[in-house]
Amino acid sequence: MSSTDEVIAKARETLERISMQYAAGPGRRARENDIAKRVTRAAVADLAIVGVAVTIGLLLGPIGIMGFFLMIVAMLIVSAVLLATPATAAPTYEKLRQTDLKALPAQTGRWLDAQRPALPAPAISVVDQIGLKLDALTPQLATLSEDEPAAAEIRKLVGEQLPEFIKGYERVPAALRGVARNGKTPDQQLVDGLKVIGGQIDEMAGQLAQGDLDALSTRGRYLEIKYQGDQAAV
Repeated sequence: MSSTDEVIAKARETLERISMQYAAGPGRRARENDIAKRVTRAAVADLAIVGVAVTIGLLLGPIGIMGFFLMIVAMLIVSAVLLATPATAAPTYEKLRQTDLKALPAQTGRWLDAQRPALPAPAISVVDQIGLKLDALTPQLATLSEDEPAAAEIRKLVGEQLPEFIKGYERVPAALRGVARNGKTPDQQLVDGLKVIGGQIDEMAGQLAQGDLDALSTRGRYLEIKYQGDQAAV
């Protein structure tokens, strides 16, 4: 395989990997915006490379076959790097607590995306489902005031309890995540806990859709995160 073929193959592999990662999962709108920014950056960089090549050709003479080859290789490498690099960094765990309520589901979705490499395969499918629920929750928060008691419950679940639960799992040493304790492994506890969280997001969305803010604010949305305590003690 020639050098050009290798570069093209690597660029295609990068694009396929990005496509698979972004086809599902949390924060769909944020991901779409991020992909658009990546493509724009790559296009601008490629145009800049072409502009440099044209300028060199005008000032110093034709760049020739070798110069054209180097230009193509540079464009492919730069495009692959820019497409593989997030346009905006995912929010930190601490930043989620300060995020505006209306943007919280999307930002939590982006944070969840960044945690995917640390999660076991069964948990990733549940996280993807939670991401879809967060996407659906976003428009429902458009008219909800931060001062509403219901807003505090949503913020507690989406911006605090969900990330705290996953961070608790990530603190468990990798070698112990498949070791059963009290009848379940930390991997199993993670999946079960995420399902509980997903169910609560569904219930919150249903109450918002019905306009039943009083019921939402008085439910005392405290997760039964005994899983987190078990994991921290492993």
